[in-house]
Amino acid sequence: MLAATVRVAGDLDLAEECAQEAYVDAMTAWTRSGVPERPGAWLTTTARRRAVDRLRREVALRRKLPLLVEPVEADASGSPAGSDADGDEALPDDRLRLLFTCCHPALDPAARVALTLRLVCGVATPDVARAFLVPESTMAARITRAKKKITQARIPYRTPTAAELPERLDSVLAAVHLLFSTGHTAPTGEQLVRDDLCERALDLARTLVQLLPAERETRGLLGLLLLTHARRAARLDAQGRLVLLEHHDRQQWDHVMIVEGLRWTVESLQAPRPGRFALQAAIAGAHAVAPTFAATDWARVVHLYDLLLAVEPSPVVELNRAAALAFAEGPAAALGIVERLAGDARLRSYPYVHAVRADLLRRLGRGGEASAAYRAALELTANGAERDFLRRRISDLDPGAATQAPNR
Repeated sequence: MLAATVRVAGDLDLAEECAQEAYVDAMTAWTRSGVPERPGAWLTTTARRRAVDRLRREVALRRKLPLLVEPVEADASGSPAGSDADGDEALPDDRLRLLFTCCHPALDPAARVALTLRLVCGVATPDVARAFLVPESTMAARITRAKKKITQARIPYRTPTAAELPERLDSVLAAVHLLFSTGHTAPTGEQLVRDDLCERALDLARTLVQLLPAERETRGLLGLLLLTHARRAARLDAQGRLVLLEHHDRQQWDHVMIVEGLRWTVESLQAPRPGRFALQAAIAGAHAVAPTFAATDWARVVHLYDLLLAVEPSPVVELNRAAALAFAEGPAAALGIVERLAGDARLRSYPYVHAVRADLLRRLGRGGEASAAYRAALELTANGAERDFLRRRISDLDPGAATQAPNR
């Protein structure tokens, strides 16, 4: 709805206001006359009409701006006149148009992805901030500056031409991947997984593959998301507690989804120089084809992480490589790397660096140090399922310590 409205409004803040007002209108109208046959179309039409009304008022006041848009007429059901298509079905194209606008090269690369997560994907600002490991106030200011830049630079709301795609595609793919990651493990709340965000990311990834069939990285991203999402049913036990990959019941994995993910992954790896999403998909594929956790080809996983580090040198990738190295060569081989990463300022608020360090120390029999590292991870973790897991780890190491752990 926001994506369709911004195309009429030409302004992100105005489009957001009109979208919110449409929901208020719906609360009144639908209570009186019932929910229309196509509520998505009703909301979109109402928001677009409000945007047009606001623009007309500005024209009347200023007597300078030409009236560039006309309202979308709707029939009694709320569907745009002259169209049999449901308004909801028209949204993917509008979402992509807004997505590519948010990823315009005039914007700072980090701002592109953050703005996309907030506006196109509906991720709350605090969760966007957690994804970027920055304070919420910093992220809110970054998003505000990016929206102002779009308005001031008069960046058009349209899908870029073929010549413009390369400089925007990486940010678009990164935003879709971060959207999926935010759903795969929710940054906050009691739920481990937000299926709505995962499904939205998968839908966008599929649409990108259709829109850009020659781009191998779009296939790599889709393969990665499918292979990761295929494990969702095994990530919680019957009591709703987090289950680590090594303890998954692999019979619960979605094997149809795995086969599809592997197909897209293989196609993405046919590029002369596979990109970061193709390599991440290959890593996910190595886990997917292993009959058991112990039978995983850990040497291959470490090698793939080496290739990934050459493409995407980051402390998070290095941490994941160290975790794989611990299973390939033992925890002692990885501990020094993780100890160094724990002191990296970029990972100061990243709980997983402490969780990985804690696990290595636990496996090495250094229970006291492991318990302290688990508590450090717990201090930085806001997801309920992950907090419960960390508390259980602390309790296993020191039965009296779990009761002292923060309970927020």
